[in-house]
Amino acid sequence: MKYDKPITMRRAIVEMDGDEMTRVLWRKIKDTLISPFVSLNVEYYDLGLPERDRTGDVVTREAAKAIKRLGVGVKCATITANAQRVGEYHLKQMWPSPNATLRAALDGTVFRAPITVRNIAPAVRTWKKPIVIARHAYGDIYKGVEMRVPGAGLAELAFTSDDGNRSVVPIHRFDGAGVLQAVHNTDASIEAFARACFRFALSSGQDLWFASKDTISKRYDHHFKDVFERVYETEYRDAFTTVGIHYYYMLIDDAVARVVRSEGGFVWACKNYDGDVMSDMVSAAFGSLAMMTSVLVSPNGQFEYEAAHGTVTRHYRRFLAGETTSTNPIATIFAWTGALRKSGEIDSNTELVGFANKLERACIDTIEGGQATRDLTSLSVEPMEALSTDEFLAAIKARLAKD
Repeated sequence: MKYDKPITMRRAIVEMDGDEMTRVLWRKIKDTLISPFVSLNVEYYDLGLPERDRTGDVVTREAAKAIKRLGVGVKCATITANAQRVGEYHLKQMWPSPNATLRAALDGTVFRAPITVRNIAPAVRTWKKPIVIARHAYGDIYKGVEMRVPGAGLAELAFTSDDGNRSVVPIHRFDGAGVLQAVHNTDASIEAFARACFRFALSSGQDLWFASKDTISKRYDHHFKDVFERVYETEYRDAFTTVGIHYYYMLIDDAVARVVRSEGGFVWACKNYDGDVMSDMVSAAFGSLAMMTSVLVSPNGQFEYEAAHGTVTRHYRRFLAGETTSTNPIATIFAWTGALRKSGEIDSNTELVGFANKLERACIDTIEGGQATRDLTSLSVEPMEALSTDEFLAAIKARLAKD
């Protein structure tokens, strides 16, 4: 594929900038690997923490609306504010996670898959195929309400219906101070999650696992189990049988044990918190947090692509001190390629789809050819050359520019 002139994008996608080292990577990736080959058509939103603070987080909500309107977004990693960050950035308040805001607005499912290369062996020696984590992206503790209990008293869970009926369940009688938390989910969101997982399993030809803790959470987790079972039996069983794949339900602790003994090659559907934790475990065990794709798929057909890792604060501080960093940009590059490919698929723009595929291939070929950032060279089963971030991006560009 020659690039005599940049490829034209027919529709705009939403670009969401971020924080710290990934913000630096974002610009380097665009300047080195995207803009020379594609005439970018983007609607830009700065989700860096200073801009979120300046706008009262309105910018995040506007970005979510833009994804709903345009259909495709690509996001840089962002800081989730905590008490330390409030002081460091002199924030007006502790703003919520941008990812949580976007996921709640789109009410989708996050699919995360490791980017595998020949010369990086998984830490779990039985794994031979990628494991895709399907994370429910709504509710649970990410929309939880919490309270500090000051002293002795009775805690109750109450629900008042619109017609005035009230149900109350005692939670705990406190003898002294403690903490409380309430979480929720909705049937509509759980059903959308289930259908997204079954559709993904069918499209990829992989078995689907779903795990929760219904033996302990006999109403909340058990309801997830029931919804998955009903949707499978009424909508997907025949299709799964035709394709030759299977759906399995198991307890989350049993699933963890089975995963580490498996060969991989399946989709693992997890509730929100479980998916948060297990996706990091799977990505690290396959090599690096920077080698994991992540896409949020909404029930209405919107897509938001991002890296699965954070803002790489430690490298950013070195960068600010003038040091040369060796930060792995692969997951952020694949966020861009995912968004560009999806835009091309929607518009039947084969040039754009081809470019996205070729850029991903150039990344993998560079690593398999023996050049990578330091996080990967230490894991390689064969000698590799450790490159700085800029050197690694230049090596990828050299492969990309070849016929």
